Amino acid sequence: MSQSNYDVRIALVEDDPLLRKEIFYHLKETGFQVFGVANGKSLDELLITEPIDIFILDLTLPGEDGLSIARRIRHSIPKVGIVMMTARGSTADRVKGYESGADIYLYKPVSPEELTAGLHSLMRRLNMGVLNKRWKLRLKDRSITGPAEWQRAILTNSEKVLMVGLIQAPNHTLENEVIVEILSQRSGSEDMGKRALESLVSRLRRKLGEISEPGSDVALKSVWGVGYQLCIAVDIEP
Repeated sequence: MSQSNYDVRIALVEDDPLLRKEIFYHLKETGFQVFGVANGKSLDELLITEPIDIFILDLTLPGEDGLSIARRIRHSIPKVGIVMMTARGSTADRVKGYESGADIYLYKPVSPEELTAGLHSLMRRLNMGVLNKRWKLRLKDRSITGPAEWQRAILTNSEKVLMVGLIQAPNHTLENEVIVEILSQRSGSEDMGKRALESLVSRLRRKLGEISEPGSDVALKSVWGVGYQLCIAVDIEP
């Protein structure tokens, strides 16, 4: 079991319950943190509250297919890894998979050893690049840091929960009602009204503003009639 696997959080999207269970337990035994869901809707619900590093997507899913899910994940969370699994083996299907944003394209039935090797290869690739130039939200100490050493702020638990939700949400945007639900379920706080939510967002916006470069755009903005949008790229760390 690789110790480094413990820091990697995987979302497995597979509608076949037996196959999902088989892959889920293999990855758990290998040391990964795994969340198994059956479709795109369940994945969206998961992403509201859980930071994910790598997505394993079945190509053929009920409702939204794997290609569509991969495209919007790649658009909203560019730095994650995406593994596509499918029984389709044509060149055209492979090209579509890569064009949708997949990093690795595996054919079913996928052996556990091949899947693990592919994930380790992808992990090595994800560790490359200029990730240190991005913002980072560290869950353990509830801190958010920018590219420069002086850009650091400590968040409250509610602010941390809100940031995780915004980072993982499509287009980094959450509706007011969804934010209230997330905070009520995850932070242990009581149901909050509109004024309390505005106060929370105001405090978080001020903290982000204080550690942003002078003249930079607003990091957290209001979306009229909807809710709030995070306007900076943030990576989540354990």
